Amino acid sequence: MMKEKVVVSVGGSILIPGNGDSEYIMKLAEMISEISPDVQLVVVCGGGKIARYYTVTGGELGGTTYQLDMLGIGVTRLNAQLLAISLGDLSSTDIPLSAEDASKRSSHDNVIVMGGTVPGHTTDAVAAMVAREMRAERIVNATSVEAVYSDDPRRNPDAERFSRMTIDELKTIVYTEHGAGKSSVFDPLGIKIAKEEGIDILIVNGRDISELRNAILGREIKGTYVSSR
Repeated sequence: MMKEKVVVSVGGSILIPGNGDSEYIMKLAEMISEISPDVQLVVVCGGGKIARYYTVTGGELGGTTYQLDMLGIGVTRLNAQLLAISLGDLSSTDIPLSAEDASKRSSHDNVIVMGGTVPGHTTDAVAAMVAREMRAERIVNATSVEAVYSDDPRRNPDAERFSRMTIDELKTIVYTEHGAGKSSVFDPLGIKIAKEEGIDILIVNGRDISELRNAILGREIKGTYVSSR
């Protein structure tokens, strides 16, 4: 029986929000280990607040966009190594540096964990590129909000929440230009790739381990199901 192939994009703010992050990372690793017999997984880790600290500080010091991107990519790879360590023999701290490498190294018997790849591509876009390479059934975006909203619900209490939407509808509410450290519900390049390849996107609260598990396994979620068709 063939396993479903799933790529998970975990926001850096989910992995490393502050002190005491090892407890969450251990719980995440336990969940991934439990479901690994059922799905073939690649996990792409974001940079979060730490990456933004470096990109903002680097900008103040006169860094170019390329240099700032490289700072952020470095942080994503550190985050990936933390998760890989917690997965023990199931993964490797030898982090893939490209979507192609991640796809080639992915198998039924392991979990590949990686960070960013090259300047100009967010980790959401990288997740979509990996999903394209390995012909994944879906991308799960583990973010700091529990669903897609028409506006930032932390700033606008009247923002509309979506339980289901098309990928074209998602495209209308994300930013369109790249900037080092910029954050949105999902990257526009990732959306473009997912639409072209017919890959669905599930957007969930990454800190809710049960919800994240359901999304990875393709079960009903409380977050937003984005249909690519």
